[in-house]
Amino acid sequence: MRLKLTATVLSGLSLICLGSLSWGLSDSSAPLAALQDKADQAQPRDRCFLYAELVNRMADLAGQQFNSGDSVEGTKTLEQLRRYADKIQTGVADDSKRLKNAETLIRRTSFRVKDILHEASYEDQPALEATLKRLNEIQKQLMMQVFRK
Repeated sequence: MRLKLTATVLSGLSLICLGSLSWGLSDSSAPLAALQDKADQAQPRDRCFLYAELVNRMADLAGQQFNSGDSVEGTKTLEQLRRYADKIQTGVADDSKRLKNAETLIRRTSFRVKDILHEASYEDQPALEATLKRLNEIQKQLMMQVFRK
């Protein structure tokens, strides 16, 4: 009887913990969606920084997903991250606001993705390497744009 009670309590606690973890992850997608909308609708001179901020947050989310063992969702987040990173590159203009801040965010994001890469499984490394390569290219472009000013 005592063993059954202990098993029931432990399974109940694990369900509560898993439920709160999944709630936390899904809850974090709402601010991302709001930032996506804000970046997509922003003035051209504001888009570069907003997309950089979005890419930075997506890297954090991908890191959480990979760390929790959800490499499928982590890979999907990386694909989306690369799409928004491409929007940074096409959206850089001479009159972009906060260009240096965007460059700094992308540099930090590259470091974050590099950290995730070092801890990732062999199967997840190609997607992370492609993302890191793309972020480094964009960071170089932003740096060149900063120095032109």
